[in-house]
Amino acid sequence: MMDLILWRHAEAEDAGEGQNDLDRALTSRGEKQAARMAAWLDRRLPEGLRVLVSPSRRTEQTAIALGRKFKLRSELLPGGTDADLLELAQWPRAKGAVLIVGHQPALGQTIAKLLGLPEPVCAVRKGAVWWLRQRQRQEQSQTVLMVVQSPEFL
Repeated sequence: MMDLILWRHAEAEDAGEGQNDLDRALTSRGEKQAARMAAWLDRRLPEGLRVLVSPSRRTEQTAIALGRKFKLRSELLPGGTDADLLELAQWPRAKGAVLIVGHQPALGQTIAKLLGLPEPVCAVRKGAVWWLRQRQRQEQSQTVLMVVQSPEFL
């Protein structure tokens, strides 16, 4: 069994004139979203969790709210693909759980692919978490959607 927890970064500032997209910081609302979601996640995350984060300022700030060790991985930068994300997470081969803090559209592409959705990209709200589980049932591999949580509902 493997859990893949996908967390989209919280609300970030719009890019300023000449500002690098990767330098965009969370807004004060985004900081509150990240803190609420981090508190919710912290009560539920399993031991031995791996946390992998896109090396952008907004994703780092979102992950820091959780207060756990994490690794920055360039595969998760904007422009990365669902294939990059799944290979990095070692889905579905790894055991245990991995939390990915990243960006659209890669998160939504991953969700659509794993759940067999007809659209190529699933909408993922800023600050939201999608928790997926890979399990074996009668010799068949299944992806189960465990929970979708948005910071506005916490």
